Amino acid sequence: MHTTHPRYMGLFNPTPTWWGVAGELIAAGVNPQLAAQSHAPAAVEMERHVLRYLAARLGLPEQAEGSFTVGGAEANLTAVVVALTRRHPGYADAGLAGLPRRPRRPVLYASAESHHAWLKIAHLTGLGREAVRLVPADAAYRFDVARLRALLDADIASGHEPFLLIGTAGTTGGGVLDPLPQLAYVAGEFGMHFHVDAACAGAVALSDRLRPLLAGVERADSVTVDAHKWLSAPMGAGMFLTAHPDALAESFRVSTSYMPADSETTADPYLTSVQWSRRFAGLKVFLALAAVGRQGYAEQVERDTALGELLARRLTEEGWLRINDTPLPVVCVVDPDRDAAGPERSWAWHAAVADRVVRGGEAWLSPVRLAGRPAVRLCLTSHRTRSEDVEAVVSALGAARTAPRGA
Repeated sequence: MHTTHPRYMGLFNPTPTWWGVAGELIAAGVNPQLAAQSHAPAAVEMERHVLRYLAARLGLPEQAEGSFTVGGAEANLTAVVVALTRRHPGYADAGLAGLPRRPRRPVLYASAESHHAWLKIAHLTGLGREAVRLVPADAAYRFDVARLRALLDADIASGHEPFLLIGTAGTTGGGVLDPLPQLAYVAGEFGMHFHVDAACAGAVALSDRLRPLLAGVERADSVTVDAHKWLSAPMGAGMFLTAHPDALAESFRVSTSYMPADSETTADPYLTSVQWSRRFAGLKVFLALAAVGRQGYAEQVERDTALGELLARRLTEEGWLRINDTPLPVVCVVDPDRDAAGPERSWAWHAAVADRVVRGGEAWLSPVRLAGRPAVRLCLTSHRTRSEDVEAVVSALGAARTAPRGA
């Protein structure tokens, strides 16, 4: 499974650019230590430059701060810690034990189609997995706001405390965009921290034409973006951004004699991140922006989106039924007859078709369940993918679809 191949249409793992690879090599060779600003002032400022630039493209306020992370899971973990710190000032020192006797439990809300790292994060933070409310999606696999409201009312009536609401911009399964403006309104109404997991779709902020797809993200209290998804950076390059720098600083404050004194101009990265010693992860993103600029990235995400439309159209012409509704280049299709056979038979058939394509070596794609409905999932994020690759995958799926059982 070569994720750099133009017909790798699996998960959000893109082909890295040469300048991203160069950034990795330089970071490894020079090996700056990014815990403290005084140890690597240029490196720290390069990362802050990238973070400030992306925050501005997302519409976050000028005072927004953030940090590079190893990936989206760490960024989302940071969001939970910051949300708890904002809600309960005593949480930083006393933890969950310092919370008031009531409510019975702080709870957070995400779509059932969101990335399930929230369950691990709830475990890590001491909230417990039972604190995660995975709200069923609507018919389009988006966060169902009506069901969210019903669950909020029930939790409040039971004495629980809603403190965090999560919207996803580009769900892992179907690439669906949750209704961010409506979620932002609900978060404000109930006094919850509003976090947007835009690990995938955050890249469209660099395109003037596609940026409106993220409407509502500018109202977020914090945002996750992964450069190693649709910004063609080598693993791992997550980013956490927040409109509340004071809460971020309070979440990770620590003082010790073996670290340099606080900088008067720039917060040391170890004071705004889960990590302490860490590598120069932001260089590969900085170099990419320096090499091709915003316009270069805009051209890629717009081209990939157009290829996704081509893929969806060609599969429809071949008799497949698309079941996900998203402008992102994630296409989930079913065979209508097999889809009607019931979930278990449908899963076995669609999984077998995907397996035949992969074993044939023509492409890599995967089976998926959207709200329990089996499908074949294809995702385009490689800057090497061209229209002829789309045609090759359509042909490979057609051959796998008609292959004898067991072939």
